[in-house]
Amino acid sequence: MVEFRHRLPAMKVDGVHYNGTYNNRELGLPSILTTSDPELGLFLHNLRCNIFQERTLIFIDGKILSTGKNWIRDHVHIMKAMKHWEYDPGSFLDFIIGTQRADGQYFELIKQMDDVHWSFVNEDCRVFYPEDNLSLVRLELEADIEYLVVEGAVYLYRTTGDDGWLREVLPKLEKGIDYITSDPKRWDSERGLVKRPFTVDTWDFTCLKDAGTNRRIEENTPMSIMHGDNSGVYQAMRQLAWFNRRLGREEKAKNWEARAEALKENIFRHLWNGKFFIHQLHINHSGIDGLEAQRLSLSNTYDINRGLTDIEQSRSIISEYIARRETTGCFAEWFTVDPPYEQFYIYPKGRYINGALSPFTAGELAKAAFNNGYEEYGWSIIKRFMELVKRDGTVYFLYNTDSTPQPEGGPSAWGAAALISAVDEGLAGVSDIGVNYDEIFFAPKFPVTHYTELRYLTGYEVNKTLVDVRYILTDEGMRYDVISPAKRIHAHMLLPKGRRFTRLWINGRETPFKTERIGSSDYLNVSTAAGGSVSFVAE
Repeated sequence: MVEFRHRLPAMKVDGVHYNGTYNNRELGLPSILTTSDPELGLFLHNLRCNIFQERTLIFIDGKILSTGKNWIRDHVHIMKAMKHWEYDPGSFLDFIIGTQRADGQYFELIKQMDDVHWSFVNEDCRVFYPEDNLSLVRLELEADIEYLVVEGAVYLYRTTGDDGWLREVLPKLEKGIDYITSDPKRWDSERGLVKRPFTVDTWDFTCLKDAGTNRRIEENTPMSIMHGDNSGVYQAMRQLAWFNRRLGREEKAKNWEARAEALKENIFRHLWNGKFFIHQLHINHSGIDGLEAQRLSLSNTYDINRGLTDIEQSRSIISEYIARRETTGCFAEWFTVDPPYEQFYIYPKGRYINGALSPFTAGELAKAAFNNGYEEYGWSIIKRFMELVKRDGTVYFLYNTDSTPQPEGGPSAWGAAALISAVDEGLAGVSDIGVNYDEIFFAPKFPVTHYTELRYLTGYEVNKTLVDVRYILTDEGMRYDVISPAKRIHAHMLLPKGRRFTRLWINGRETPFKTERIGSSDYLNVSTAAGGSVSFVAE
């Protein structure tokens, strides 16, 4: 039987004090302890610190809002990691939901009145709070807010399981998706797809001369269809189905699933080039150059993780990134867009979102790789970013093509959260598919690393929910012990390269299992009831 050899945390392992820091400052949610070195634990610690440092409060309309950033987009992207430790995860999201416009449109950002963002839009896209000297604004050209609010609601609901809150907000969440898929400014009825003014991927300005001060949708605004907006709405529709099913509304759940499948069909008909999703499909203009069908943009990584693509399509997108890594003149393949435009608005190629390298692309790509049979590639991305963080002491929002930071332009916490999520739901493979981890999809990839014994911890600090994973790999076999609130665990465990296991014990009882091959990787699949502690031993 495979037994654990060391207790963690420990001051020393086999007489050597290199397995952790002196006071285990690397511990938090999520975090890792190993028997060999603290490198991955310190990486997660630095990423958490980056997000902690950018946490702010907004004082508006007599309310205190806790936020990772005063833009709901950035806030939701940061929630991907912040959900694990934030004790007030819902106030900013609830404010945005509560101020929804009657037609379903959400506002997105809160800025000081003497900041000019409110002047970039018409009166119907702004609200003033003069007593607080603040404005609530929707940059009209944005097409991602409605689906991101749904995504944020999923993160929040998983930490609470509050069905009363869900019943209250669900009609508003549904109204938001109905709005984005019907308003003539936002919906291309001919193709059945969400549209936006011509921007770089999901960004908030066009290439026009007045882009710095005009974020409206006007009669002659050049309009395009971007895959990431549509994969976001596809995910939101499936999440709305899940919400409805949680509340026992089966017919509404099926309706949302049918709408999602219809949208998916349109996405692939118009935006898939056989290898990946083209950058923009132009509607009423010809664009800047003729390269949109070959232009790889950052939302391709999100498309995978939103569940839009099947295994083969996901692997095709990942393969494109791997291929471009070999030919790019950049230090890495974590492109915002590739190839960049010669000039987009005021930004030459390689600057800002026009071709700089991003940690959020890296994090989403690593997670996609871990979960689609490119585990070694996913681990290589994490290792390469670990070196950047060791070099700089933190993660930056964007990087130049030579790896020097571009610190201006946005929240570095967005990328930090994507990297944490890549480790949490990719490498460690712990996914909450119920609420408060009462049902877990457990897909660890630790055999792809150099670690042979470790302890991984994740959960939600706000309600003291803990998932505690112990792992060991020996010549005799592989073992995972999982302590969690889960009532059921669906295990999908990566097998070490070249190893075949013929027997599986769950809590000491021999149990049948299935194997699955993804790419060149083999997995052990089994689903089991759980009640506090489950031990998986494969030999």
